[in-house]
Amino acid sequence: MEAVTVLAPAKLNLTLGVTGFAENGYHTLDMLMQAVSLYEKVELRKSAELRLSLPGSRVPADSRNTAVKAALAFFHETGLLAGADITVHKRVPVRAGMAGGSADAAAVLVGLNELYGARLSVRQLCAIGMQVGADVPFSILGGTARVTGVGDILTPMPPCPKCWFTVCMPPQGVSTPRAYSRFDELGTDVKVDGGAAAAALRAGDLDALCVQMANELQYSSESSANAPICAALRAAGAKAALMTGSGAAVYGVFETRAAAEAARTALLRSWPRAWAVHPVRCGAHVCRGR
Repeated sequence: MEAVTVLAPAKLNLTLGVTGFAENGYHTLDMLMQAVSLYEKVELRKSAELRLSLPGSRVPADSRNTAVKAALAFFHETGLLAGADITVHKRVPVRAGMAGGSADAAAVLVGLNELYGARLSVRQLCAIGMQVGADVPFSILGGTARVTGVGDILTPMPPCPKCWFTVCMPPQGVSTPRAYSRFDELGTDVKVDGGAAAAALRAGDLDALCVQMANELQYSSESSANAPICAALRAAGAKAALMTGSGAAVYGVFETRAAAEAARTALLRSWPRAWAVHPVRCGAHVCRGR
């Protein structure tokens, strides 16, 4: 095998609660995370050197990139004296709270494992991924999960009830460190009940889940588009509307694809980027037979 193609889904936070601080200074969290049908596409080809390209993207293709960090971590852990030509086709918006960078890292780890026949287990890949970023293990596993600790404790959950999401990305992204810094300064009156949200998910009750959907970072975001996008989604009939992750993307929950697509059309009149997506059960995976 000389080349592989990997797809890795974006994620949405159905809930995000800040529970405290870990010894390393990072915030501890309690989140319900959901993989959705917006994918990063990553192509990997065997090479003696490590090279990265991101056609059409302004994301730096250097050592700061999560794809490069993941590749270096993989080769270090496996001891393989090899490289790869990596091409990342960015589809997930940047600085959106949708784990696009983590998806890239997950795709690289899964792809290199396949390309070089390293036979690392999912657990081993997740351990390497955690060195790159807190969301990488979830991007490897995908599906629906309750994520606690600093993002390192993942508990698989039953599939999300059947629904569609309309996601809208404002023109400006949000810095994750800045969002958490503002949270520490400002606090929040939003409180997430992770147990109640998990119970609704286990019951397959979309209405009860929507009642519990909340993000404690919602008002720490410096995105001025947050509130008006939420209002537009609710006006379009969303059962819930909230920010994902540390922002800046905002999404609404709809029962049908038609309703989600109609909301997307309405949002595109005011904002440049919006997608209608649905929950998926997969994480980063090799495309077979292509």
